[in-house]
Amino acid sequence: MSSSTSSEVVVRTRHLGKAYQLYAHRSDWLKQVMFGTWKTYYKPFWVLRDIDLDVYRGDSIGILGRNGCGKSTLLQVICGMTLPSNGELRVTGRVAPVLALGATFDAELSGRENIMIGGAVMGLSRSEVLEKFDSMAEFAGIGDYMEQPVKHYSMGMRTRLAFAICAHVEAEILVVDEALAVGDAAFQRKCLDWIDSFRRKGTLLFVSHSPAEVRRLCNRAIWIEDGRIRSQGEPSVVIRAYHRAMAMEKDDIHRFSVSE
Repeated sequence: MSSSTSSEVVVRTRHLGKAYQLYAHRSDWLKQVMFGTWKTYYKPFWVLRDIDLDVYRGDSIGILGRNGCGKSTLLQVICGMTLPSNGELRVTGRVAPVLALGATFDAELSGRENIMIGGAVMGLSRSEVLEKFDSMAEFAGIGDYMEQPVKHYSMGMRTRLAFAICAHVEAEILVVDEALAVGDAAFQRKCLDWIDSFRRKGTLLFVSHSPAEVRRLCNRAIWIEDGRIRSQGEPSVVIRAYHRAMAMEKDDIHRFSVSE
């Protein structure tokens, strides 16, 4: 198991919060745009609250929590997919977000064309993408589907394509959000082996419901509950506490309620 020996912080959050604006009626959104200076027409739904986190270069962090607790939103904020509602965020280094790239594929374009676009989004030049294309195609392993529109892909095939791009951008920070769950067993092993190699030189943020994967790949674990960090530390200790809570504490559906 790798462990961070660097004192350099590559991701830092302070009092980070994220709230979505929920509208009771479609017309309320327009009212908010036009008259929001004087009156609020939405209810805030707080997904993240007061997150303080330091990720050091070389860390491999597994993120645990119930569905809807804020795990994916935290990664989306770190990747720049959505802005925090309050607090501070600093990210240093190129980020390869497996969760984001697959979600932004153009369904009408082919796998090849999406590789060209995805590579550019990740900061690669056209010549660099062309140089790496054969290796990306081999990693994805989708054969002739590479020339077909992505709208014909299964979720597993989209994940293969996204992971293939992220595996070739030479990023400093890799963000994986349960992406392996939709892949077949052979591809999961392939990705886990690659992540295992990456974490020896890079920084990993990894959301998974598999305790075995977190134990294998991570030197730290973070447990998020109701948008807050409930516990963090050595993976086995955090996983044990998390599973104990899942067995003894009732799942509170009120965590999905909108605050007044």
